[in-house]
Amino acid sequence: MIYAGIYIAALVAANLLVAWLGVWFSLVNAFVLIGLDLSLRDKLHDLWEGEKLPIKMGGLIATASVVSYAINPATGMIAFASLAAFSLSMVADSVVYQYLKYKDKVIRINGSNIAGAAVDSVVFPTIAFGGLMLEIVALQFLTKVFGGFIWGKILNRSE
Repeated sequence: MIYAGIYIAALVAANLLVAWLGVWFSLVNAFVLIGLDLSLRDKLHDLWEGEKLPIKMGGLIATASVVSYAINPATGMIAFASLAAFSLSMVADSVVYQYLKYKDKVIRINGSNIAGAAVDSVVFPTIAFGGLMLEIVALQFLTKVFGGFIWGKILNRSE
């Protein structure tokens, strides 16, 4: 499935780029690549509903972390942080998406993206960079939400 492949590729690219370019690049990643992954998660949620969604999404997240590490072992802590952050944000995203099941699609997507972005923005930089960096957390959160909004519009323009 094309969406699953794009999801993994975006997460691997985000891991490799932040490992190579450092913490400042995590803001660019947050907007472009993580915003994309947050919106793709909702697309996959709709496609896979009732088909072992947590196992499939968890498999995508784990695959991306393993591939990141295999390509560049120096991404070790970044890949681990990504695995932890995206796994936890997947839970928050899925719970909110399910809660908003009967709301308009735009509300479901953006509501779940806000929840996923909040969790990911705290967990990822704290693990990846060794401490809670409030400015990075706040900026990542805002860029992920805005990026997710833009990608949600693009991915769902024909619906």
